[in-house]
Amino acid sequence: MTAMLLTPGAGSDRNHATLLAIEAALAPDPVVRIDFPYRKEGRRAPDRAPKLIACIVEEAAAFAASVDVLPGEIVLGGRSMGGRMCSMAVAEGLEASALLLISYPLHPPGKPEKLRTEHLPDLDIPCLFISGDRDPFGTPDELTAATSSIPGRVEHHWIEGGRHDLRGADDEIVAVTSSWLASLD
Repeated sequence: MTAMLLTPGAGSDRNHATLLAIEAALAPDPVVRIDFPYRKEGRRAPDRAPKLIACIVEEAAAFAASVDVLPGEIVLGGRSMGGRMCSMAVAEGLEASALLLISYPLHPPGKPEKLRTEHLPDLDIPCLFISGDRDPFGTPDELTAATSSIPGRVEHHWIEGGRHDLRGADDEIVAVTSSWLASLD
């Protein structure tokens, strides 16, 4: 059984098509898709990282208890900001079995000098990065170089022609995710 907690990107919510597709593909395994506090409150602007990370920690504990698994048995992940916050939560000590990072926002578009990598050396669990090969938040070369500092097993999958939204790639994302999860057992 795989238990997975999924988080949305900054501009979306728990009902993002990719998160729904992953949940459907993993059924009957337990999956929970969460919304961050700012979304629950009807706001568009994301909260600061500490509040987002605290939300993930809280939701992961509740999810683990609800499906009767240890927190360290949950795969954490999500799209863009959500995946990044999951990786930061793990770097700060949240137990997880693996990280699924879809469209990881390595840097703001057009600002490759503002890398979001300081926590990556603290990720000692398997990580799957699924990104478009034309994502303005990080090129394949940039992301591959940055993730080389991760001590856990790292895999990359590039969506050909994909930008940050990975529109139309849900079937490929689901297939790659399912195969990767099976390789973890």
